[in-house]
Amino acid sequence: MTARKPSRNAPEPGVAPPPAADLMPPATAATSTATPAPAAGRPLPAPAAQAADTPSAAPANPSSPTAASIPSAPAAPAQRPAPPARPAAAAEPAPAPSKGSPAAPSVERKKPAEKPAAGAASPRPRRGPGVPGGRGVRPARVLDGGDRARLLAGEHHAPHDVLGAHLVRGGVAFRALRPYARSVTVLAKGLRAELHDDGDGLFSGLLPMPAVPEYQLLVGYDDNETEVQDPYRFLPALGDLDLHLIGEGRHEELWTALGAQPMEHQGVAGTRFTVWAPDARGVRVVGDFNYWDGTGFPMRSLGSTGVWELFLPAIGEGTLYKFDICRPDGSHTVRADPMARRTEVPPATASIVTASHHEWRDQEWMAHRGDVPVHEAPFSVYEVHLPSWRPGLTYRQLADQLPSYVRDLGFTHVELMPVSEHPFGGSWGYQVTGFYAPTSRMGSPDDFRHLVDALHRAGIGVIVDWVPAHFPRDEWALAEFDGRPLYEHSDPSRAAHPDWGTLEFDYGRTEVRNFLVANATYWCEEFHIDGLRVDAVASMLYLDYSRENGEWTPNEYGGRENLDAVAFLQEMNATVYRRNPGVVTIAEESTAWDGVTRATHHVGPGGFGGLGFGLKWNMGWMHDSLEYVSKEPVHRKYHHDEMTFSMVYAYSENYVLPISHDEVVHGKQALVSKMPGDWWQQRATHRAYLGFMWAHPGKQLLFMGQEFAQGAEWSEGHGPDWWLLDPSYAAEGDHRGVRNLVKDLNAVYGSTPALWQRDTAPEGFSWVVGDAAEDNVFAFLRHDAHGAPLLAVCNFSPVVRNEYRLGVPDVLGDPVAWAEVLNTDAARYGGSDVRCAGPLKPDSMGAHGRPSSIVLTLPPLATVWLKPA
Repeated sequence: MTARKPSRNAPEPGVAPPPAADLMPPATAATSTATPAPAAGRPLPAPAAQAADTPSAAPANPSSPTAASIPSAPAAPAQRPAPPARPAAAAEPAPAPSKGSPAAPSVERKKPAEKPAAGAASPRPRRGPGVPGGRGVRPARVLDGGDRARLLAGEHHAPHDVLGAHLVRGGVAFRALRPYARSVTVLAKGLRAELHDDGDGLFSGLLPMPAVPEYQLLVGYDDNETEVQDPYRFLPALGDLDLHLIGEGRHEELWTALGAQPMEHQGVAGTRFTVWAPDARGVRVVGDFNYWDGTGFPMRSLGSTGVWELFLPAIGEGTLYKFDICRPDGSHTVRADPMARRTEVPPATASIVTASHHEWRDQEWMAHRGDVPVHEAPFSVYEVHLPSWRPGLTYRQLADQLPSYVRDLGFTHVELMPVSEHPFGGSWGYQVTGFYAPTSRMGSPDDFRHLVDALHRAGIGVIVDWVPAHFPRDEWALAEFDGRPLYEHSDPSRAAHPDWGTLEFDYGRTEVRNFLVANATYWCEEFHIDGLRVDAVASMLYLDYSRENGEWTPNEYGGRENLDAVAFLQEMNATVYRRNPGVVTIAEESTAWDGVTRATHHVGPGGFGGLGFGLKWNMGWMHDSLEYVSKEPVHRKYHHDEMTFSMVYAYSENYVLPISHDEVVHGKQALVSKMPGDWWQQRATHRAYLGFMWAHPGKQLLFMGQEFAQGAEWSEGHGPDWWLLDPSYAAEGDHRGVRNLVKDLNAVYGSTPALWQRDTAPEGFSWVVGDAAEDNVFAFLRHDAHGAPLLAVCNFSPVVRNEYRLGVPDVLGDPVAWAEVLNTDAARYGGSDVRCAGPLKPDSMGAHGRPSSIVLTLPPLATVWLKPA
């Protein structure tokens, strides 16, 4: 943050400076200095009197800022007659304050007394015996009626100009807005002065002092008093550089500038609240600390940025809060913080003040994760729906089980979903309401950090699903956040997503693009995430996505491409890769858009630079190959090209081969259940397909449960059917065998560079036989950077094929014997154990365009891998 220079008119050391707005014209208002929060683990100090203010019982539902959540207040006492008016000369007019005048909130956990009705007679002012010279508190200048009305209605854009302490002619004017209070007294060294009650919770007074002292407020209620800091004596806790970057849409660490940030400001511990709401007439902070009544906590608008700010002393971690926003039409809406880094457990919706105290122990992983480019490294992903993998476990409990399970299976990465906060726990989490908050269903943000840390220390990378394509219409979240379209496009036809009933982001608005780009870097930097799998990219790229003619408007060139979304994705990828070496972004993009994984500065034939992703899901391979294996073997010869077509475009992008969550729900069946035949044939085809998948160019992804051939579709209620691996279950061996195969696939894969080193280079693959449709056989070679080969042979027919001849290459110019390194028909996997005994020596009979060949026995419904002996 940018430090603000002290005023040249600052008082002598030891005397609290008056607000900048009272000492100089608005154009020369000073800039603030804010320091980080106290050391990790140390609670924020609260005023000594606060304990006495704590109510005996909290509201029934502190997260719901409704009238029902505000405790009923005792009846107000009978009002004494107002004092006679003093001559006008007694109250000197104050110079117009600057919008940047100091401010700072106070915390009062008080059961409030009933607020006097507007216009009621004010009590007689009391004298202040602590005033130097024995003089009483004089009335301050009468608050302008417009200012008063805007304050009480929550519509004031500069409450610090009228609240707090201001140096004026004749002394220092104090004004406080304390709804439900009976009295407000200014406390300072040698000073105890009770302010006049101006009605409606406003208190004011003029004290004959040469400078604004360092002071607190003693707020009296019907049954007690509490000593608090004045929220409106602090300078802005957000610097000019932050505001400039926000306005430019280039604040790459936006989470440090917006939201709720515990910190020490002007020597006082508290929390800075900031929110972007450019169309709001006013914004107030509400929370459990003020019984969800924000009347006394209006925020100030920081110039033309649309940012509202308020520093609240003594507010610390764990505080529940929201923003009460006055819309352009004067109505109010209470919203969760778009930048909240922690939330209540749904269905509760409040944001929670938080700070991280996690001490990372993954330094070795972070230092070396980028040593090898991801497209040239082994990359085998286990996709996990966290809440249902082991239902009921917390992040910390998952950290005790998930890393060891994944490491035992040999996967290099996990892909976690859903991570960002979302309303419905049984979903994939794609309707996000808390983009900066890990879902609280399984613990705190630091608990999630603990899980990531544990995975890294087990040698496992972490990918999270990230959804910048759309957001839900929940009235407490982002939709029409400040009363008008803000995060969504202003054109309703562009804003409404036709498939999901959600709203699409306005990628052309700089602040919205900044919100999303910073969010991508936030997960990588704050949680050490190694990859972002970006959902629904196709819906972002096309203006006519799921829209009929007449339902969309072409871009400025007459095309269907969403140019704003293209620019956003390019900026996001460029920013993430620049700031986070070793991180990979992965596009779930279901069309043939050119250059998804091409560098952003390389322009393709369509005139666009690449989108800049590191990898792309190969949805075509997934659909075609699943279509093939779902056919009866006798019919597969008519669909042979569905298994070979992927090699026509295999090097157009950097691909991941996904058998993902989308393929095992909504009637699509689990992977093993897609296979035809009896139970033995289903498992055999399942195993053969996995062998084909692991050998095919591209990285691999497998959704949980498929690693042990679960037959049922995924259920959010109970997750994977772990009981299938219980030794007491009669068919446990069938499922254990498939799990053993996945473990061995990953082991051989990781130790064989031919299977991953040249995934994106045509030189890394060659067909041996790709046209044996009548046999349902596919055979191909993979090569590493030094030319070392691996031969993969797949037989998708339920018959044994004896003496099957295949042409093989020479190695270093000489024929070599070939040894089986993996056979999906092995007995330990549940197969019939048809094996190739011993090394297979080549003979001089040429085949398939190669000078040498081997003869082998192909097991039924199986894949065999062979390497030079």
